[in-house]
Amino acid sequence: MTQAAAVKAPTLPDAQTVLSVQHWTDRLFSFRVTRPASLRFRSGEFVMIGLMGDNGKPLLRAYSIASPSWDDELEFYSIKVQDGPLTSKLQHIQPGDQIILRPKPVGTLVHDALLPGKRIWFFATGTGFAPFASLLREPQTYEDYDEVIVTHTCRDVAELEYGRRLIEEIKADEMLAELMGDGFADKIRYYPTTTREQSPRMGRITTLLEDGTVFRDLSIEGGIKPETDRAMVCGSLAFNHDIKAILEGFGLREGANSEPKEFVVEKAFVG
Repeated sequence: MTQAAAVKAPTLPDAQTVLSVQHWTDRLFSFRVTRPASLRFRSGEFVMIGLMGDNGKPLLRAYSIASPSWDDELEFYSIKVQDGPLTSKLQHIQPGDQIILRPKPVGTLVHDALLPGKRIWFFATGTGFAPFASLLREPQTYEDYDEVIVTHTCRDVAELEYGRRLIEEIKADEMLAELMGDGFADKIRYYPTTTREQSPRMGRITTLLEDGTVFRDLSIEGGIKPETDRAMVCGSLAFNHDIKAILEGFGLREGANSEPKEFVVEKAFVG
């Protein structure tokens, strides 16, 4: 996936060089860039990235880092909005181009913001999958939890491909298997759904949680329990609000870096 790209002298503030770009659909793409030597982040955090605007000022948006904290490169997963101030330009980047990356990572989708538990749920829609792409490649995820359930809801089957392929690669990752033990891949349970195109699982994850379909499909008795279950949520504002209400209905409390609880919601998600 990675193409070699010559690192040019910076022509932008906080410049990083694009190493590879992959277009998944006409609405979705991912790309990898060089990592600043000084950047330290926790898997699940986001940074501000962007390009110079037409007015000569930096045009920046919050993007979750999709690569894990140990990776030498940084990966991002983005929507394409044809008339979007940033993504209308960002979708055309090529290896060797530069982007602006402000090396000040923040975010709530980190292990530190959750109390210890036995099972963790990653709830994502669209490119909200990005922080979980980071956390799924983070060894601590499998050290902390016996079970990792990944739900990803998109309109069409093709929009699930980035996450599906990444989970497939993680399950076959020899380095993770050596580090975590051969059984680590069995901890990951992937639950993709579509809302528009026909697929094996149809419906919004919120509906499937409320009517108990998810729990029946995954053979989980009693639903989500505050004693054992933890959750991270990343999607549209409406999705985040709905999942938050469902989790609170199960007795879970929203946490933060300063006060770990049973679930956390990312509030600075693009798209």
